Amino acid sequence: MIDVDCKPQTTELIGSEGNQLTASVYQPDKQSSNPAILMMHGGGQTRHSWDGAAHQLVKRGNTVVTVDARGHGDSEWVTSENYRFQDNCDDLRQVAIQVSAQFGADNRPPIVVGASMGGLSAILAQAPEETGSISHLFSAIVLVDITPRMQASGVDKILGFMSKDLRHGFASIGEAGEAIATYLPHRTRPRSLDGLAKNLRQKLDGRWYWHWDPAFVEGRNNIMTGSSQRHEVLLEAAQQITVPTLLVRGGKSELVTEEAAAEFLQHVPHAKYVDVTDAGHMVAGDRNDIFAEAIINFLVGQGLA
Repeated sequence: MIDVDCKPQTTELIGSEGNQLTASVYQPDKQSSNPAILMMHGGGQTRHSWDGAAHQLVKRGNTVVTVDARGHGDSEWVTSENYRFQDNCDDLRQVAIQVSAQFGADNRPPIVVGASMGGLSAILAQAPEETGSISHLFSAIVLVDITPRMQASGVDKILGFMSKDLRHGFASIGEAGEAIATYLPHRTRPRSLDGLAKNLRQKLDGRWYWHWDPAFVEGRNNIMTGSSQRHEVLLEAAQQITVPTLLVRGGKSELVTEEAAAEFLQHVPHAKYVDVTDAGHMVAGDRNDIFAEAIINFLVGQGLA
């Protein structure tokens, strides 16, 4: 294992609409032949949701790149208001090519780790484009509590939380922390709210707002646009996956049931599976130690770390 000071550098990548995407790059102090690890967060989160895991993964010798999705964190809010899953997938395809060229040893494709929305983008990216198959975009895929089949009640719960304080924000960071504690009662409250501050921005009115574009859930092409046929489209794309794959499910997930995980494994029979018993949908935030260990064990077993 490489001992390294994991202070990331900030860089800019370009999405499918020419939109600016902000990323953090964690690099080991020694060159390695391991492919880079590209980490894509879930809806309503930012690249900082990966900070703990990124610090663990870079110690294995892999460069780690965490990206703010379009309209999230420090990335550009797109004027088109295109926030559909396919739009995020198109960004991921572009980002994977850039990460391979800039940070991949011998231009090796990156390992993509996608949570929720980021994982759906990784699945969709396996679908052939008009020019043919693009399955070589990734060296491996890690899906974090996401499968083609999602619990409708879980989706509603997540969107409800995201919409509740969307317009009026919070009087303080502490108030935002209370909202999260109510939403995630199983999670131990952090000693400090410094990490939460990275997911908020303070406007001139003094109130704190989530660090993402409201059009993500309210716009004309929001995240739920075209959701009626999503399961079939995702399942068809999942069947195109040929690279090493790991599904990490939160044992207390409100979004992915054991049956949904079994369905995915049936259609992607080479995939490995880890169930993190004490974690909910936000697996990395709930049990980062077990989450990082599961990824490391998978990558080591595949000769990728």
